[in-house]
Amino acid sequence: QVQLVESGGDLVQAGGSLRLSCAASGISVSINAMAWYRQTPGKQRDLVARIGSGDSTNYADSVKGRFTISRDSAKNTVYLQMNSLKSEDTAVYYCNRFYANVNWGQGTQVTVSS
Repeated sequence: QVQLVESGGDLVQAGGSLRLSCAASGISVSINAMAWYRQTPGKQRDLVARIGSGDSTNYADSVKGRFTISRDSAKNTVYLQMNSLKSEDTAVYYCNRFYANVNWGQGTQVTVSS
């Protein structure tokens, strides 16, 4: 059974940093392209960052230079390091397999106060 558990969200002031974690079970984060998404109330879930099976990375324009996606194969965990946070980064953040989404986790809430 595939399970994705996101954590690390918090309330932080603008300019601050957070590191989100996504612990996966039933799916290998090292052989799959993995991604982080975010969603605000009433809006669709948007792609934030992805990491390919060869460790190539891509980012939404809005987070380029501020966010970094990475993974730890031994822990089967994907991370999202978020620096220079802005109020517009406030959202629920989810991780998932990029090319074929599996069951979504509960997400983790990031709130950036200005």
